Amino acid sequence: MFIPRRDTWLQILFWGSLWVFIPSILLGNWEFTERLIGRSVMVLAAIALVVWANMELLLPKLYFSKKQGAYVVVGLALIALVVLLLDWDAMPWAEYFNRPTGSGGHGDRGKPPSTYRTSMRYVGMAMPYFTALIGSALFEVGRFATQKEQEASEFRSEKLEAELKFLKSQINPHFLFNALNNIYTLTVIKSDQAPENLLKLSGMLRYMLYDCKAERVPLGKEIEYLRHFIDLNLLKDSRGLNVDVQLDESRPALSVAPMLLIPFVENAFKHSKIEDRDKGWITISLKTSDAQILFEVKNSIPEQAFTKDEIGGIGLANVRRQLELVYPNHHELLLEAGPEIFSVRLTIDVS
Repeated sequence: MFIPRRDTWLQILFWGSLWVFIPSILLGNWEFTERLIGRSVMVLAAIALVVWANMELLLPKLYFSKKQGAYVVVGLALIALVVLLLDWDAMPWAEYFNRPTGSGGHGDRGKPPSTYRTSMRYVGMAMPYFTALIGSALFEVGRFATQKEQEASEFRSEKLEAELKFLKSQINPHFLFNALNNIYTLTVIKSDQAPENLLKLSGMLRYMLYDCKAERVPLGKEIEYLRHFIDLNLLKDSRGLNVDVQLDESRPALSVAPMLLIPFVENAFKHSKIEDRDKGWITISLKTSDAQILFEVKNSIPEQAFTKDEIGGIGLANVRRQLELVYPNHHELLLEAGPEIFSVRLTIDVS
């Protein structure tokens, strides 16, 4: 923090040139070279102090932290302190700020100055540091605004790209093929379940294609999608599978980003070898409060590595990134992979 950034050095160089180097070259009184050099060094040091404190401390700690009133007060106090220190008679550099005198003459300090002259003198002394403070602040505020705009633009682009990839990859071809095949089997045996499950698949597709265009959807629709996905996966074995589902539907109006929960359920069906009725199992739990959603998925891990298919789904790494984009600092995702159990615990603040 105490090492100036490149922008700070540039601002010190600019305001130092404006108030020290250029005036010294063009307007300097070279008959009093020692005094001129000493005064220039002290003014340059004071400008460097003001610019450094402004850009490295005051702006980040106060102005950009929504404490503009405190920034103004501290900034003016800093300028006043610098001026008083430079004008302090007890300091060794005090002689550099007296007007040079001719032979037998006397400087301003030999005359009792009027209040008006004293005020104007202090205003004149403060002008380099005041303009350096304001000028460097305007520069830094402009740079900060440009940076935030670039970050916002990158965020929008990244979020849009992630959402597009997210939606395009949601339809797992393996799941879709199995669901259609199972429904076809139900129609062949003239099962009463065929129309119902066909409507579930149709509702899932409609949800993905139309409802997911919104930034937020009612939690009730997300739960309905989860239930349809689970039900269609359970069709693969008429004897039933070891899948325990507990979904709290007491707050269907809670607003949530669409398609964030399904990847964890899809991952459980893909990797648990649920077809093994003796060892394969999945538990799914959703709990809600007025301000929070708690979603937990656990599944068995087969003794041998097993993956049902290598296509479809977005992967847990992409889900994590999607959560960072949609719920920055408002979610917690815990993934634990043990020797026999893989568990997911997702907490989302929706208040």
